[in-house]
Amino acid sequence: MTTPKNKVVFSGLQPSGTLHIGNYLGAIKQWITLQENNSAFYCIVDEHAITVPYDPASLPTTVLDTAALYLAAGLDPNQSTIFVQSHVPAHAQLAWLLATQTPLGELNRMTQFKEKSANHQDRSTLGLFAYPVLQAADILLYQTNIVPVGEDQIQHIELTRDIAKRFNNKFDAVFTLPEALVNKNTARIMSLTDPNKKMSKSDDTAKSYITLTDTADAIRKKISMAVTETEPNFSFTNSGPAVTNLLAIYQAFSEQSVQDIENQFASSGYQEFKSSLADLIIEHLSPIQERFQTIRPDTKHLEEVLADGAAKAAQVATKTLAIVHEKMGLA
Repeated sequence: MTTPKNKVVFSGLQPSGTLHIGNYLGAIKQWITLQENNSAFYCIVDEHAITVPYDPASLPTTVLDTAALYLAAGLDPNQSTIFVQSHVPAHAQLAWLLATQTPLGELNRMTQFKEKSANHQDRSTLGLFAYPVLQAADILLYQTNIVPVGEDQIQHIELTRDIAKRFNNKFDAVFTLPEALVNKNTARIMSLTDPNKKMSKSDDTAKSYITLTDTADAIRKKISMAVTETEPNFSFTNSGPAVTNLLAIYQAFSEQSVQDIENQFASSGYQEFKSSLADLIIEHLSPIQERFQTIRPDTKHLEEVLADGAAKAAQVATKTLAIVHEKMGLA
């Protein structure tokens, strides 16, 4: 995959629990590469996190945890604009304006709302339903060219483009049309206990995911308990979904070719493969965890990084919002 250059990049993750290896491999690892030669905005999307039941008392802590993990993983505030969504009011303001131009039929088709509302049938809210419009506002505020996402978010980027096109046609050419950037090797890391479900920190069992702060013992235990097929067969094309997912994780961390990995484990059993996979994950996460332990206690520094990022983001976001107000006759 060719790395874009001289583009505006936007992406974000929710501060709803500790980030896991799916977040790292599918998002943050790409972000680190993209920050080198692009104008990168990386957000902690706390306003998205409150669209489902959450604990208000712990949210500020998880926001700082997420910020610390961003930095520990390799995001550099000197190269990237790192900020909290709610610290830039233009996100919510633009979301409302875009909501007035978004047909209900388009939102009714959104797969993620159907999945999330099924888990919160008695507590589904307008915020959860309108989540994609806020996401569109997040992206469009910065005249974003590239949005690094997993496969499950492609539908959201398509909706964002539709919203932007409709606005541009009706009011004037205000918004840049963003494009999704999907790393096919890490597009969707699946649950360790159910390979038909995406790895998620909101899962009922912690055995289904590995967090970036899990101990070595916890990682070994979770990998050893990960579901597999009846007979060992380490093939990216012929194995079942459980083993294919484990192979995808191995490839993402090792950056080896498919052929090399298949050759390496051609005559191996599950115990040997799982032991190697656990060792690889531990080796990769250890330096991130060490940096996290150094960064996280310095609350003042984290707050300064986020405040500086919000100020930089607001400079861009408020300009876009002002243009939208003018075009819509609200100036």
